[in-house]
Amino acid sequence: MIIVACQQKVQPIQNQRINAAEILSNPAYKGISYGGYRFNSREIQPTVDEIIKDLKILNALDYKLIRTYNVHFEFAHNVLKAIEILKKQSPEFEMYVMLGAWINCKNAWSDQPDHDNEDFDSNEKEIIRVVELAQTYPDIVKIISVGNEARVRWQTNYYVQPKVILNWVNQLQQLKKDKKLPENLWITSSDDFTSWGGGDPSYHHPDLEKLVNAVDYISMHTYPFHNTHYNPEFWISNNHNKDQLTDKQLIDSAMVRAVKFATFQYNSVKKYIKSIDVNKPVHIGETGWASQSSGFYGSKGSRAADEFKQAAYYKLISNWAEQNMINCIFFAAFDEPWKNPLDPQHSENHFGLITSDGKAKYAIWKFLDNHKLTGLSRGKNPLIKTFKGDENELLSSILTPVEK
Repeated sequence: MIIVACQQKVQPIQNQRINAAEILSNPAYKGISYGGYRFNSREIQPTVDEIIKDLKILNALDYKLIRTYNVHFEFAHNVLKAIEILKKQSPEFEMYVMLGAWINCKNAWSDQPDHDNEDFDSNEKEIIRVVELAQTYPDIVKIISVGNEARVRWQTNYYVQPKVILNWVNQLQQLKKDKKLPENLWITSSDDFTSWGGGDPSYHHPDLEKLVNAVDYISMHTYPFHNTHYNPEFWISNNHNKDQLTDKQLIDSAMVRAVKFATFQYNSVKKYIKSIDVNKPVHIGETGWASQSSGFYGSKGSRAADEFKQAAYYKLISNWAEQNMINCIFFAAFDEPWKNPLDPQHSENHFGLITSDGKAKYAIWKFLDNHKLTGLSRGKNPLIKTFKGDENELLSSILTPVEK
């Protein structure tokens, strides 16, 4: 089992200057999900030098907490190497990592997934690796997350029952008690709001209650973007005066409703954990907005996907989180073409604030205007604005969510 396997890699744990609790409660420690994959396959791993360039960009954007997962790929280790190199080069450089172990059910990604049992061998390898990395880089790895949307049933390819996550969380907590992991390292699981008890009551299960008690905090996901298609009631305006509003006013009001939808989901999780007499922090482990879509969210769908709306959501949700002292990890830093290589315009490929070839989307144009990104590049490409910086051209591309 994992507790035995990890004994071979134990290293002395030093007192570190800042812990997870302080990071998550401090608005200065902005969080972002980072996958450095530039091509349509994760078999092509980004180099340490490429990751260093990316991290310099994220640092210039004021990010200090990076979330990544799938630690069996070399990428996760290389992110930690890159941060260590940057810290040595510049002692004031500060960046921490929320490291995720991927969890699969038995026969995941096949035509017969077994959701009542886990792929133990694969999951154990992920847990062993995440522990090794946390032991090797205790000054950088501040949070371990067990599973990524691994309990929500709409992840039909791989979801597991809560007892699976609970087992691994308990083992990691035991390693902390045995002083084989830092005692102030926080353990959580990153999952959809409903699988944290905030939605469908069929998720309310004794094993979920045990899991809520076992983790150090709740890391919940909320995606109003996806709900513009699946639960669109909040998205389409019922304002009787909508014919008198401009397209921009219609969009602005829709984005306000989108953030209210996200905060409702957040509060529903808070309400559930309170109902089972648990008092633990709840933070947003993932939320975001795609800038284009060939499918459900494009011109023939909910018309949610464009850079203007992405920028609006980014600003509104970030402001709400800061005002409420909630850590909100935005998804994502860069577009990742591997998500759906068969459809380059698929929304999953376009959640980044920066394109895969180094164009800054509208949400972060201001960082180019104030020269914080000057001299930084992705690969051989200096960072430039999308739409060549022409705001009128950008505005002409936006989609109104309701017909006038």
